[in-house]
Order: sequence, then C-alpha cells, then structure tokens
Amino acid sequence: DGTVVETNIHPPSDSSLLVDSVRVLGRTLSRAKAVLKEEAHLGRAVFRNRLRSVRRLARQAGEAMRKGGETAQTQGKAAYRRLVQATQATIRQAEQVCAALEKQGSEEAQKLAQILATFLPRAEQVVSQTVRRVFDGEQVPAPEKIVSLFEPHTAIIRRNKAHKPTEYGHKVWLDEVDGGIVTRWQVLEGNPSDKEQWKPSLEHHLQQFGHPPHQASADRGVYSSANEAIAQQKGVQHVILPKPGQKSEARKQHEKQRWFRQGRRWHAGIEGRISVLKRRNGLDRCRDHGEQGFARWVGWGVIANNLHVIGQKMATRA
Repeated sequence: DGTVVETNIHPPSDSSLLVDSVRVLGRTLSRAKAVLKEEAHLGRAVFRNRLRSVRRLARQAGEAMRKGGETAQTQGKAAYRRLVQATQATIRQAEQVCAALEKQGSEEAQKLAQILATFLPRAEQVVSQTVRRVFDGEQVPAPEKIVSLFEPHTAIIRRNKAHKPTEYGHKVWLDEVDGGIVTRWQVLEGNPSDKEQWKPSLEHHLQQFGHPPHQASADRGVYSSANEAIAQQKGVQHVILPKPGQKSEARKQHEKQRWFRQGRRWHAGIEGRISVLKRRNGLDRCRDHGEQGFARWVGWGVIANNLHVIGQKMATRA
C-alpha cells in the first residue's frame, strides 16, 4: 500500500515563496557585506534588504485576493506586481554580490557564494511560476512548480481525500508480510499510479524469499487485469485486487469467495501498519533535510517499526 510522508514545510503560496526568496537572499547579502567591505565599487544599494517591504506587499496581496470582486483582484495583482519587482531586484543584487564573492579567495566568501548559487535559481523559479499563474492566468503543472526553497524536491500530491486533498512531500510504497514486518519501502518520484508498484513488490518478494507469496493483496487503486495476470504468472495462488467501479456478475461472484473476503480483511493490517508508522515512528512528516535525509528518515522509521514488532513477538514467546 502507499502513503504520503510530508516534508517539513509551511503551506506554500506564491506570496510566501517570494517572501522566503527575499528573506534567504537578503540574509546572505547581509553576511556578504562584512566579507566584501573593501569592495567599495559595489555601493550600499547592492546590500539593501527588502524583507520588510515584501512582507507588507505579501499581506496586501493575500488580503485583496481573498476578498474577491474585480476591484480587490486588481489591487491584489498590483501588490503582486510590486512584490515580484522587489524580488527580482533582490535577485539582481544577489547575482552581483555572488560574482564579487566568487572573485575573492577567502573560505567565507566561497561559502556565501555557494549559498547564493544554490538559492538564486530557486528564487527565479518562484518568480517565473508566480508570473505565469497570477498575471498570465496559466495553470502551472505540478512537476514544474517549486513549493519550498529549502526542500525543493517536495512533490505536490493530490489524492482527493476530503480532509487533505493536497499533500506536500513524497509518496512512499510499503510491502508488509504476515506478522507485521515491512520488507520493502520505496520513496517514489512525483505522483505515479499505484498500479505501477504491484510488479516491483512481487519481484522484490521473490528475490527476498525465493518463492512467491501464497497470497498478495492491495487496494482498488492497484487493480488491473494485467496486474492480476502478473501475480498469477509468478505463482501467487490468491490474488486479491478488488475491482473498482461497475462489476460483471462473474466478477461479483469472484470477489464473494471466502478466501477473497478473508484476504480483504487481512489487507486492513497494512492500513493499520501505516497508521502506526505515522503516529509512532514519525512517518507523518519528515524532520530531516534534502532527498537523502528524507529517504533516511523513512528508512529509520520502518526499521524502528520492525524492531518493535520483533520485540513484541519475542516477548510473547518468553
């Protein structure tokens, strides 16, 4: 089964991302000012911090856009235009300072230049997607968006859940065997279909244990006639993939069989396992940083779960 582990970011909006861009670049410019104090040709304006201005503009833009109405929308767009211009001005300042830092040989200068080189493309992407959405009226595709300057790998995942229709993080696929041990976890890129995870799960089980599982189950999102056939070809005796939507009479009878109904009840175990992983092992939200940190966080959460399950089994046998 799959779940979403969220990255540790605030709910993204165009205005908040523009503020983040100015905040990070401005903070680095302030540090660079001390390093480049002898570079008189740069002038004072290049180190100007526009954070207070952009915070005010972001509030104005947000309040106007929330009101609705033609006048409010016009005011909101005007505030957004000034907000974008202030961010672009900060980007130009940062580019100029970055070039000066790169010419200086000190370790601190190189460190600051690297920070600017990392965040400048992200800030430019934020400006680009804001212009496309707010001024051009474009629906920017999720893969082309950045939703965090600090965790740029974060994916936008829409799962049509009433309480949380959109989540920000990564989809994680989990394989659980009888007894509650999670034998495989995979951090997925983007928002791929659950159907694509069925075959890799079966192949990993075969590689790990040397034989197919007697029973394999997943939820409705994994069903396809091709996936059923794949499992049968690999030697799975009981393939439990409930078909969504309208069903033929033959299909209804197939899913009413005792082994199928029992398998569906057993499958609820992994849904419970996911709940435990989120509540007890930190898989609700990753507190580590970067893609490697995300994978590490998920891995340690699964390992902690497995150790707990093993400990419980050993305690009952003692």
